[in-house]
Amino acid sequence: MTTPDPRRRAGSHAAPSFPPAAATSPAPTPSSSHSTLSASDLDRADDLLSKVASVYSERVVGQQRLRVALLSSLIAGGHVLLESVPGLAKTTAAQALAAAVSGSFRRIQCTPDLMPNDIIGTQVLNVSTGEMSTQLGPVHANIVLLDEINRSSAKTQSAMLEAMQERQTSIGGVVYPLPTPFMVLATQNPIEEEGTYVLPEAQMDRFLMKEVLTYPSPADEADILERVASGAFERRITHPPISIRDVMWLQEAVNAVYVAPVIRQYIVALVGTTRGSGPRPVAGIERHVRVGASPRGAIALMKVAQSIALQDGRGYVTPDDVRLLRHPVLRHRLVLTYDALADDVAPESIIDAVFQAVPTP
Repeated sequence: MTTPDPRRRAGSHAAPSFPPAAATSPAPTPSSSHSTLSASDLDRADDLLSKVASVYSERVVGQQRLRVALLSSLIAGGHVLLESVPGLAKTTAAQALAAAVSGSFRRIQCTPDLMPNDIIGTQVLNVSTGEMSTQLGPVHANIVLLDEINRSSAKTQSAMLEAMQERQTSIGGVVYPLPTPFMVLATQNPIEEEGTYVLPEAQMDRFLMKEVLTYPSPADEADILERVASGAFERRITHPPISIRDVMWLQEAVNAVYVAPVIRQYIVALVGTTRGSGPRPVAGIERHVRVGASPRGAIALMKVAQSIALQDGRGYVTPDDVRLLRHPVLRHRLVLTYDALADDVAPESIIDAVFQAVPTP
């Protein structure tokens, strides 16, 4: 996490975490013409985020980057693409997040024969009445885990990604809104290629972030074994979760976090630099990047920076907030050239070069 801001409220948790409970109240009210949040708004957000962190930590050991990515996406209203080898707690993390926010959870195992109707729902004939009834698919949940999304066909992927974008499904000519909040966690396994369908770059751009998970540290792995041996994972969660209304309030609070014009110009310059332009173009970037980040990438940088600022106890965005999750936000938005792929150039190194080239405000 970034270095805590000296103007930050005392008692605020030091790093982005997860939230719970609070009574229904009006949306965050800006306390100035700059739309900053009031002290009471920041106190409430801090309380909610701390509660979610407690619930989440009961089920997931370590994986701090995953926790930050999931919470930031949830309160920013986005979706997350997770890439890792099997067994790194992706499903557990999704279930823990759903439990922490009192949300409904559905897991969809993607296979080559999975059809769009298996996800969004279908109409079924009621034999006794002779009428058609609608059965909503598993996508109609607050937290949806698409396990191994690259194993589903292009047609099924498109149906799911359309639901992510439109926040609704159409069954038999009738539109059914998806629950609010709605968040998709899609996973893909990088070590298996047979029987998979690569996600097109244009569709990957719809994910707010792509997080790449690594193995836990020896200390975390030892903690996992201890919890399994003691049965800790089998016990009921002891910390109270937050409500869906609290999550919606947090999403409104994120929108109220102030982004100064100079920060917005900074984001525009960063995104422009990935396309080979910007105030200080990176020499030779066109050799490695065929297509840079889209305007959706700029929006993602701003929204994630706002969520990081709120988690850090502030009502305004700093350049550090923009930089913190630059890799998850941009790594899947850069289309690399064949030369870059042949030379095994990592998108993270290109992103770092862009951030080093653009002057920090």
